[in-house]
Amino acid sequence: MKVILISMPDVVPIIIHETAVHMPNHGIASVGGNIDEEHDVYLIDLIRKRRSIKKYLTGTLKRIKPDLVGLSAMAWQYATCVKIARLVKNILPEVKIVIGGYHATLMNEEIAATAEAELIDFMVRGEGEDVCRRLVNALAGKDRLDDIPSLSYKQNGHFVHNPRGGNVDLSKLKLPIRDKRRLTWGYHIIYSKIELLETSRGCTRTCNFCSMKHMYGRTFRTFPIERVLADLDDIYYKRKTNWVFIVDDNMVLNPARVIELCEAIIARKYKNLNLVVQADCISMAKNEAMVKIMAQAGFRSVFLGIENVSKKNLTVAGKGDISTASEKAIENCHKYGMMVIGGLIFGFPEDDEQSIVENYAFLKKINADAAYCQILTPYPKTGMRENLLNEGLVTNKTDYQKYSGLWANVKTKHLDSARLQYFFWYHRQKVLGWWEPSGNARNQGKGWTAIWRFLFRPVMKVFYGRILKKHGWEGRYQREVARWARMNDFKDLN
Repeated sequence: MKVILISMPDVVPIIIHETAVHMPNHGIASVGGNIDEEHDVYLIDLIRKRRSIKKYLTGTLKRIKPDLVGLSAMAWQYATCVKIARLVKNILPEVKIVIGGYHATLMNEEIAATAEAELIDFMVRGEGEDVCRRLVNALAGKDRLDDIPSLSYKQNGHFVHNPRGGNVDLSKLKLPIRDKRRLTWGYHIIYSKIELLETSRGCTRTCNFCSMKHMYGRTFRTFPIERVLADLDDIYYKRKTNWVFIVDDNMVLNPARVIELCEAIIARKYKNLNLVVQADCISMAKNEAMVKIMAQAGFRSVFLGIENVSKKNLTVAGKGDISTASEKAIENCHKYGMMVIGGLIFGFPEDDEQSIVENYAFLKKINADAAYCQILTPYPKTGMRENLLNEGLVTNKTDYQKYSGLWANVKTKHLDSARLQYFFWYHRQKVLGWWEPSGNARNQGKGWTAIWRFLFRPVMKVFYGRILKKHGWEGRYQREVARWARMNDFKDLN
């Protein structure tokens, strides 16, 4: 069997994703790496082919002639996924198509009832490694479709949804694909090569805006440390890459294990290893010893989900009051030279313009080195969506293309969607202003921070200053919104 696994080209339309950071898709790499070796597997990350999708896929599919094409998509990427499925079927009418990822997991019954279901032959719900392995074997005549848990397949033109299976045994998973079977290349963070690493799956926190429990349940599972080190060796020695983004949902839930893993990494004596991770504020605030050894092991940057300053909003989100913990977490990270990207969410039911200003001001006050902020998004099947629907606050229920975190799909009790969207953008400009690289940022990237400070930022200030003078804040905002809308409009797929 020949299999091609494809991830979507859609990006969140902000500069860091458009130009500065392109990372490989770890999901298809792990699924592909666990298909039995007798089959030929290839990976395509369309984030590296955004400007020539149709031309690239046409040539590649005709050359390889796969038996099965797998497509992975989040909710906001699903419309593109359908267009690509249609393109694939036009190029190779007999090829089988399987879709997976969060959207297929959460919305399989809804997808089965749509017109585009005719393009799709199979759906994988939940973790894909074992399901896809068995699906490929079944298509080769060595397994049975109706025996594969978590698989949806067609029978007499209609989807049959097999019972959901349990989570995979992480200790049995093989390493993800990073060799020549990956047909697309050029993954980078600013000017350095980057690869992805997984050390755990799941999270036991109770945030009700998150879809994760539908993928893994409310569980936290870890890979054996020996497996993590083998994966890191593959990245560092074979791929000659020393920037690694750890994709775990919340790696630091078990501080003792983090310390053990860091000790093992230190003992390996990697030179110039740079690790990037996302973590929760409470764990990073309460475990300074863990933060210290993380820095010693090569952790350079951490994304902290601060979410919101308001206690009421945090309660709505299913989180405790973490504003104090966020200050302590940042203090701990800075003490040991780690750069912090602070994450805030705007658009909770009680948010008004002043609360947006206060949240940005808080982020500035606690000295986060950079900000990654989003608007509350009513993701399918989440508790937050249910609550917002009941309160009549969801303004976009069906256009999932705008569910990337940048667009206002909700209103608040004080702001309609248009004002929420505008104030989210406007007060970021006014309160946070142009990014000033901190000492930690400069230490980690003297070259690119200097280019930003002395070349790009001055030029952009002049450029946007002229726009502001001519069109005002509203005019500049409208130009930005138009650019966001164009970002994932792939004309060759229309």
